[in-house]
Amino acid sequence: MAERRTLIDGMSPPSNPAAEQQFLSGAKSSNGYDALRKATTDASGASLSTRIRPEFVSLLKRASLERKLNGIEPNTLRDILEDAIEPWLRAHGYLV
Repeated sequence: MAERRTLIDGMSPPSNPAAEQQFLSGAKSSNGYDALRKATTDASGASLSTRIRPEFVSLLKRASLERKLNGIEPNTLRDILEDAIEPWLRAHGYLV
């Protein structure tokens, strides 16, 4: 990891303006979602945090547990939510 600079050092003129400009322009993309997707995804997927009604949480957990006990797929919260969200994204033109 690179050594951290002090605030005063960070305010001084850049020692390598070409490298700093390349770093800044590399964060941009033709599609604004590309940089965000690369920053939030890994091999196992992306993390999403949201708030939903408490009764939905308990019902989802119950459905997940019952489906696991009965050997029914999908049975993880992630898979159940993906199955529910995919039709909405497709119906509204976000997923083709």
